[in-house]
Amino acid sequence: MSTVFDLNPGASPLQLPLLGGSGPWRTVAWRDGEPVNARQFLADVRHVASQLPEASAAVNLCEERYAFLVAFCAIVLRGQANLLPSSRAPRAIDEVMADHPGCYALGELPLEPTPPGYHRLPLLPAPVGAGEDEWPTIDAEQVVAIGYTSGSTGRPAAHVKTWRSFHASNAGNLRMLRDRVGERFNVVATVPPQHMYGMETTVLLPLHGDVAVCGSRPFFPADVAVALAAVPAPRVLVITPVHLRALVESGVALPPLAAMLSATAPMPPELAARAEQLYGAPLLEVFGSTETCVFATRQPTASELWQLYDGVSLHPQPDGTQIHAPQLAAPVVLADLVTLHEEGRTFRLCGRHADLLEIAGKRASLGDLTRRLLAIPGVRDGVVLQLDEPDAGGVRRIAALAVAPGLTEARILDALRGEMDPLFLPRPLRLVDALPRNETGKLPRAALLALLAGRG
Repeated sequence: MSTVFDLNPGASPLQLPLLGGSGPWRTVAWRDGEPVNARQFLADVRHVASQLPEASAAVNLCEERYAFLVAFCAIVLRGQANLLPSSRAPRAIDEVMADHPGCYALGELPLEPTPPGYHRLPLLPAPVGAGEDEWPTIDAEQVVAIGYTSGSTGRPAAHVKTWRSFHASNAGNLRMLRDRVGERFNVVATVPPQHMYGMETTVLLPLHGDVAVCGSRPFFPADVAVALAAVPAPRVLVITPVHLRALVESGVALPPLAAMLSATAPMPPELAARAEQLYGAPLLEVFGSTETCVFATRQPTASELWQLYDGVSLHPQPDGTQIHAPQLAAPVVLADLVTLHEEGRTFRLCGRHADLLEIAGKRASLGDLTRRLLAIPGVRDGVVLQLDEPDAGGVRRIAALAVAPGLTEARILDALRGEMDPLFLPRPLRLVDALPRNETGKLPRAALLALLAGRG
């Protein structure tokens, strides 16, 4: 279906299709190894929508990706907004529900503890009726989702997404991937659909183009291989740096890939090169946030510069960067610092304003220090951070956590002495069994500080 354009602004509100693609028989998802076509998908959506209660919003807690996709569209079809907490922790869910009185929660599994007003998804698939050939449209200005930031530096913040903004942001992702792998492809992802990266790649892509998504969510390397083998080529693997590192180090063989897509944290070029060599496919990164959605991409083994999507412009400021994009009703300022190149169509990421360090007149960035820690042979995971409280000399110390079986703290510090100014050596540096990463690989600051204090 083609996008609807508003030729008469004074007429009825602009309507955009709930589902796009080539027609009722195109595959939207793969479930248990079987294709689900658009006609069946819409039947499932209408079946669920008919059983939803009256409300303005619902917390979408579906675990299985296909169930989430159906629930997302059913909620939208009822004129409601999908509430997407930063995590599935009971406290995070309770906070979101408290912000939206009268909302309910929806999921396909029994939950303990059970959220207030919890509704179970009916069994799928649903019978296909005659009306399934009529594809629904949605008011472009309808609020379809409210995403919450990860809360890695504080309480999660809410960001409203309309159906128009999702259509606009997804256009860039779809165009970028089509240029790389063709018009039609199948997506397998390790990331959850509740987070904006997962939303864009595993919900919006199959809704707006001839893209099909694997209904499961593999986590371990062997599960990723099985999920990829269950869908036909061309295959796009949506992943994070943390998951990719585990996959590469596992030695598990994968079916042929058309591309790998990564986000949520900087991709080390060495890891990208190793993955491309192993799997014979390009590793692509996308850049964005919950506030903005994706607005740029790059292949880190080819260039460190990010290429902006069509219609996007950046305006550097002393404390961050202002972003103008088709999906944004107003410019958004992110804390990322950039330098512009090629007449403003590409940019180099210089770190975040809060990550920049200055001690005794010398400068460094937490991102670069973390990269140097991860480059030490034997360090499987790690992070460098700055503590909140200053020491007796008024300096906020640098600290680090590392996952490095077989190494000692002294050995890691010896390796770092050749990589950085002594002023920035992390003290304390603590070895841990694992870092407290969330579902997309991010590290909540409170959890990191607890580990450093020995409370983790």
